[in-house]
Amino acid sequence: MSRRLGNMDTVASAAVNDNVQLKNITFHNPDEYQNPAFNMEPERTPPPPYNGHQHSPSNSHVENGINSLPDPSLNKDGSPSNKALTKQSSVASDRSSVSNINYDDMFIDESGMTLIYSKHEKVPLKDFSNEIRAAMDVKKFLKNTVLLLNLDKSNMDEIIDDMVKKMLQGAENTNSIDQAKSALFTHDFVHQMSRTLQSTSISEGGGFDYDQNWVCAMCSIPSIQSRHVGIARLSIPANLGNTAQEVYFVIVILTPTKEKGTKNELETGRTFATLFSDADFRLRLLDANTEEQFKKLLEQQTHDLSERQRRTDEKIPVFDDEEVPKMKCGFMKGIRGDLKRRLPYYWSDYKDGIVGPKSIQKTISTTLFLYFACVLPCIAFGVLNAYNTNNILTVEKVLYAQTFGGLVFAIFGGTPQIVLLTTAPLALYTKIIYSICEDFDINFQAMFTCVGLWNSAFLVVYSFFDLSVLMQFSTRSSEEIFAIFISIAFAVDAFKNTALNFEQYYYVPACDKAVEVVNNTITIATTTVANVNATVPNITSTIESIEQECGRDISMLYLLLLFGTLWVGVALYNFTKTPYLNSAKRELLADYSLPVSVVIMSFFGAYVFRQVNMGKAFDAARQPNIFQLIDMSSLSVGAIFGAMGLGFCLSLLFFMDQNISAALVNAPQNKMKKGTAYHWDLLVIAAVNALHSIVCFPWVHAALPHSPLHVRALADVEERVDQGHIYQIIVRVRETRLTAIFSHILIGCSLFFMNILAYIPTPVLYGLFLYVAVTSLYGNQFFERVELFFTEQAAYPPNHYIRRVPQRKMHIFTLLQLLQLLVLCGFGFSPYPYLKMFFPVLIFCLIPIRHKLIPKIIDSKYLKAMDGH
Repeated sequence: MSRRLGNMDTVASAAVNDNVQLKNITFHNPDEYQNPAFNMEPERTPPPPYNGHQHSPSNSHVENGINSLPDPSLNKDGSPSNKALTKQSSVASDRSSVSNINYDDMFIDESGMTLIYSKHEKVPLKDFSNEIRAAMDVKKFLKNTVLLLNLDKSNMDEIIDDMVKKMLQGAENTNSIDQAKSALFTHDFVHQMSRTLQSTSISEGGGFDYDQNWVCAMCSIPSIQSRHVGIARLSIPANLGNTAQEVYFVIVILTPTKEKGTKNELETGRTFATLFSDADFRLRLLDANTEEQFKKLLEQQTHDLSERQRRTDEKIPVFDDEEVPKMKCGFMKGIRGDLKRRLPYYWSDYKDGIVGPKSIQKTISTTLFLYFACVLPCIAFGVLNAYNTNNILTVEKVLYAQTFGGLVFAIFGGTPQIVLLTTAPLALYTKIIYSICEDFDINFQAMFTCVGLWNSAFLVVYSFFDLSVLMQFSTRSSEEIFAIFISIAFAVDAFKNTALNFEQYYYVPACDKAVEVVNNTITIATTTVANVNATVPNITSTIESIEQECGRDISMLYLLLLFGTLWVGVALYNFTKTPYLNSAKRELLADYSLPVSVVIMSFFGAYVFRQVNMGKAFDAARQPNIFQLIDMSSLSVGAIFGAMGLGFCLSLLFFMDQNISAALVNAPQNKMKKGTAYHWDLLVIAAVNALHSIVCFPWVHAALPHSPLHVRALADVEERVDQGHIYQIIVRVRETRLTAIFSHILIGCSLFFMNILAYIPTPVLYGLFLYVAVTSLYGNQFFERVELFFTEQAAYPPNHYIRRVPQRKMHIFTLLQLLQLLVLCGFGFSPYPYLKMFFPVLIFCLIPIRHKLIPKIIDSKYLKAMDGH
């Protein structure tokens, strides 16, 4: 066997964003580097790979179901070959023995120790637009590429064995199969793939992640005259090493040893590795049912990649991108830029919800998710607003406001993935306005309208003068602090309502009489018939009074439905991480986790436990003249200026909430491609709330965490495994308007069956609050770093900031975030209504605190690692 390139290790890669760079990692190569201590003879054949047992003299055999490769140092009859007899090495003269196993390897000493020399090398992506060979390779191999779909193997040796045998059927040389398998693996007892290609991409906040769904192995052998390519799609993902723990696709490249440079194994491997570095393309390949579909996808990807590389990539401006110069305020420059950026994609916003693999399924599931995620909080906040405003702002008005505001923003908004909702901070602010009106004897509806119009006027000013560019100074830490606060607000509302239920039904004096009734019942059994006739009526009346006042069964059912909704919803949301069913059904259940949990627990509350009278969630009676315009003539000049102050504080809340939600939706890890529209969205929000105000409808603005969850529901995700930690990354998002339009049409239709919605148990509504609060914590790095306080250091996940930031600095930064969160909670949940008025100002103060105070405590290089998108 002629001399070939030395052993090589697994491959890595480096990339910037979506432009994935490939890396080739090589072992010792005699052509480039010769270590004099090895003294390898040119014609010496290396020992066979280790399979965990002492080698048998036979040419090939099977042990434990794994085919061992033939020992090239033995003849077919088992006798030593001439090359084996001529080995002259002092190291090889003694047979190494570890655990009573003898190793026939001249590089391993008596204790089993050896050295491995590795070399990492970057390999550029194949340029399909300029390199002619790339398209020619794919076109040629589409005709004779070996495809193994749904290969039911998980062992590396078995996978390679099946592929090589099919690739080299009828080969020119009968030894080609043995040579190929020997060349594909390292000739040591580690038994790794000798030369492989993989891709990596820049991970969140720095560092890189391996694409662990595929691996390309390659080699050159002298006994073949033409190139061979084989692709296997595994039925279940296989663990093939540290950087390939979730492999679905295995690509094998075999080329002749004497091949021209543009057609060697590395160049051919680059062609297919570039194709498979596209995560969206790999998802489509998983859905291919036949070889014909698989090859058509390969051909289409080659064409698309060539066209994409011909066009110059337009980089979407991101506020925290240091390479983009800091933007300045102007007059309507931002609105013009938003329209120029977004209008070309307007029709594709509708098409993307229908066209593409799984798009219709995702559109339907996300529509139902949005419907339940919006209509149930509308009912809950409608009940809260009705209680706080003496039935002026009712559930019916909230549903009308949600339908109108959601449809207008879905059709005319620049970022349709943003979800509008009346939220907990708005409910608190409405209560403040009502309290002020009662204290100063002011008409609430007129005051509410005036505050809303001032708020819209300030938002128009912010939009026209491009004040949203201030959000370029907003960092991930500020956004995540506010997101955590909103999650806490949802949980507080849920538990506060639970406490009220227990005070009303569980901790009441009437329940203490139950013990007395039991004692009286026991006494009856020992009395005469005459006494029984006199005592029973008294006991009956006592029981009836207890049933009217004591309802401990209601409180216990409340807890069951509250936490049941949370448990079912979160369990289904995480169902993709379980081994049950198959991947398609797991993803389907995860997509419908919220509606399924609501329907199941509503059925239990309304039907299974129908004997427990929990009452209706709200009054479904319709209000007359609901669209009547509000007369503000009763307001004094002082009240109007007071409304201006309230409107200014409210506009800060709208400004921060709207822009933070937009920043989280357009975060780089979501891979949104159509650009942002901060200024235009703010103008649309101003118009919507001005119309709401003149008819005294509740206000709406961008909702957290609904908006990021909406993006997540529209996304295709891919699982990654890093040192045993499983996490998901978003591959692509369907940026469509259809889900928001359809869901709000359904909300509008809900107005026709409010009587049915009233039977949804109240604990199910608040169970939804807990579900939203819990699921919004996924991917929140602030929450992840809080968890590290209670995590053993050996179990820390390999996140980029853990690798790049000292542990003490990381914990100090987390404590500073916790301190800011506590201050927000102190003002936001304060029992003093007037103190809550300054809550929006505190949110805005998070930005200067981050840029002026925290850098004095923590170095900027560490802040960049922990606080960047």
